[in-house]
Amino acid sequence: MIIDSHAHTTAPDALYGYNYKLMVNRGEFGKGAPTISDEAMENSLKRHLKMMDDYEIDLQLTPPRPWGLPHAETNEKLVRWMAEASNDFIARQVKAHPTRFRGMAGLPQSVSVSPANCVEELERCVKELGFVGCMINPDPSEGAGTVPAMGDEYWYPLYEKMVQLDVPGMIHTGNVNNGRETQGEHFITEESIAALSILRSPVFSNFPNLKLIVAHGGGSLPYQAGRFRLSRVYSRHKSREDETFDDRMRKFYFDTVLYAKEPIELLIKIVGVDNCLFGTDTPGSGSSINPHTGRPGDDLKPVIESIEWLTDDDRKKIFEGNARKIFTHLNLS
Repeated sequence: MIIDSHAHTTAPDALYGYNYKLMVNRGEFGKGAPTISDEAMENSLKRHLKMMDDYEIDLQLTPPRPWGLPHAETNEKLVRWMAEASNDFIARQVKAHPTRFRGMAGLPQSVSVSPANCVEELERCVKELGFVGCMINPDPSEGAGTVPAMGDEYWYPLYEKMVQLDVPGMIHTGNVNNGRETQGEHFITEESIAALSILRSPVFSNFPNLKLIVAHGGGSLPYQAGRFRLSRVYSRHKSREDETFDDRMRKFYFDTVLYAKEPIELLIKIVGVDNCLFGTDTPGSGSSINPHTGRPGDDLKPVIESIEWLTDDDRKKIFEGNARKIFTHLNLS
């Protein structure tokens, strides 16, 4: 089985229209709900499912699109309503296609409140909707830099609930509105800041069973490992003198959303096969044709298969085994 651990839901425009309507009327007319027929849902999925078939992807784990949740909104109620609507829609897709999708919760993170506000929705998604994990935006301020980095105790209520429910979280940045960078650049920057903040903090000591996936190949971590190994800040953890940067880095999991053989090879060499999850973000920013290969950039199964030094057992771990290990709620035969 090929399990794609990094994808996002494809939804009709009505879901995002619901978001815009809430933002415009400021919730004055109540929560309401997006009106999406089964036919509209299926029409929105046609291309998505065809791409999965073309790429030989059996199952995708799908949270909302990262730009679909307005985390910088200071009216927490609006963010919560949109997250709930998105999660309910994902649950419908999973019910309609139980062999193709599993849900990952979009959290009602708001720049104005503690991540403790996410606990109730995460629990609902796991216990009532059958979701297998969640997507965490490390920068709900959307580029303003006003939210503590993920090594801070600010995030502990969310970590506690994740451990209690035994679900992983994918560190995946959302919107950016600072005018200095594109969304794709912001993803890598903030995911790096989040992971490095955790590595210089006692998070993994305080939550030894916490499971975190750093999206997009881990931001800068694997590719700047030489620098971080030599830094006094990262080379030894102040509470564990025997624990190196590499030891702590391998407490994370990393997806393969890198769209080229060379960085994927480096990722696997640096963090190890046991810490890599197959991910494509299909359909997404990588779906255009790679001029060097003539294939879509997010068609990554052949890329993994072309890495000569991987064994059959290595590939099975990346494609399936590691996901089955950390996503304990998959309920697969």
